[in-house]
Amino acid sequence: MTTTGGWGETPKVGISLGGVPAFHFHSYVGMAAGLTLETVVTRLEDPNAAASAEAQEAAVTSIEVTASELPQLVGSRDRNLHSIEDRFGVRLVPTDGAVLVYGDKPRAEQAAEALDGVLHLIRAERDVTGRDVALVVEAVSNGSCRQVKEVLNNTIVTTYRNKPVRPKTLGQARYIQTIADNDLVLCIGPAGTGKTFLAMATAVAALRSGQVSRIVLTRPIVEAGEQLGFLPGDMLEKVQPYLRPLHDALTDIIGFQRFERLLGRGVIEVMPLAYMRGRTINDAVMVLDEGQNTTPGQMKMFLTRMGFGSKMIVTGDITQTDLPQGAQGGLNHAMSVLAQVKGVGICKLDRNDIVRHPLVQRIVDAYEATGKGQTPTSPANPQPGSASDAP
Repeated sequence: MTTTGGWGETPKVGISLGGVPAFHFHSYVGMAAGLTLETVVTRLEDPNAAASAEAQEAAVTSIEVTASELPQLVGSRDRNLHSIEDRFGVRLVPTDGAVLVYGDKPRAEQAAEALDGVLHLIRAERDVTGRDVALVVEAVSNGSCRQVKEVLNNTIVTTYRNKPVRPKTLGQARYIQTIADNDLVLCIGPAGTGKTFLAMATAVAALRSGQVSRIVLTRPIVEAGEQLGFLPGDMLEKVQPYLRPLHDALTDIIGFQRFERLLGRGVIEVMPLAYMRGRTINDAVMVLDEGQNTTPGQMKMFLTRMGFGSKMIVTGDITQTDLPQGAQGGLNHAMSVLAQVKGVGICKLDRNDIVRHPLVQRIVDAYEATGKGQTPTSPANPQPGSASDAP
């Protein structure tokens, strides 16, 4: 390998491959773009073959990109480009100032739309991850890229640590949009899909913007298969362990001290579901968590508490109910009864929306397979401490 170029000129790199005459390309591709030499070399072909191919094939389209944007668009070891290539069956070639798209025209246009979507996030100063690229690619495949770009680009709320809260999956993006479009939203999904946290984030955003004057959080007091007996303290101290997850979610967003101040002033209310009976709550965002543990009667009682200017969000995981065996769940019942009611939005998240530890997704898959009568896959002869199930 040799380098050429005089003082003040753009340096170029020369590579000789097995007797093939050396050729040059601008260091923009290799160095300014942050690509490794190995990665660049793998994208280069025999010059004679390339010339022949170019004579037969012209780029269907190209996406303009600046030198500062290219490294993030390409990704480490071309990972982002490979994701788009594999999904749409095209070939992407980064050049000086653009990414060329080769392939069947309809697929090339989809790939170009995906590149444009990723660039949209980069230009919005978002640190694009592999998950973001996968989300954009999925959105393009489903024909919803424009909507997803708009939702992903919008920060729901900024935490007290100045960190933006944004949806991380296509399902979460649809969930946020459903909340914006409806006064009542029923959301179900497995653990780790962000149902409760995103509901809290939208509630805080509405409070900060003045759309509502308070936040009301509630959940049914149901033990998770254990008999805890009598708990010490007054009413609030007795139910505190059950409501702790709601406290934690809000504290992560607004901080402990502000949470305590708003709680003391009544701007934020956290209470057991049983204490909602007889109330009419106006000008508030009301969040019911663990909705799968309500009975149909309790769910109806909660939903009819809505007053003027209020919005309701009900979340739950219908695969994890703590109701007595055979009892009908209020969330399932409400979803069937209210499916066609105007102003009610229903959102279903799935395993693809899990944003916790990667193992959580595999745990959910294993339990779902068992519930369907399938046998979860496992190592033939597992050994203690084996890493055979590592990602």
